[in-house]
Amino acid sequence: QVQVVESGGGLVQPGGSLRLSCAASGSIFSITTMGWHRQAPGKQRELVATITSSGISNYADSVKGRFTISRDNAKNTVYLQMNSLKPEDTAEYYCNRVGPLPTWAWGQGTQVTVSS
Repeated sequence: QVQVVESGGGLVQPGGSLRLSCAASGSIFSITTMGWHRQAPGKQRELVATITSSGISNYADSVKGRFTISRDNAKNTVYLQMNSLKPEDTAEYYCNRVGPLPTWAWGQGTQVTVSS
C-alpha cells in the first residue's frame, strides 16, 4: 500500500505564497496521475490540481493562474506552488492518486491558513 505524507502548510497573509510537498512511497508513483485536494471546515473535499505521469496539469477554476502543480518522479514527490493566496484557500490540503483506481489511504494532510 502506498503511503503519502504532505508537508509545507502554514499561516500566511492574503497575497502570500506557500509551497506544499507530498512524498509518496512505492515504485508506481512515476506512472500515476497525482492530485492535490483540499477540504475546508464544513465543506466537501475538492480536487484543485492534477498532474499526469508525463507532466500534463489541470486546475480547478478557483485556483487557475495562482497555483502550479509539479512533480519529481526521481524523488516520488509532487508539489503545489500556491501564489496570491486568498482567505478562501484556507483548508487542509491532501494529495492522492487520481483516476479510475481507488485512492490510496489518505495522509494526514497539511493545514493552510490564509489570514491577516
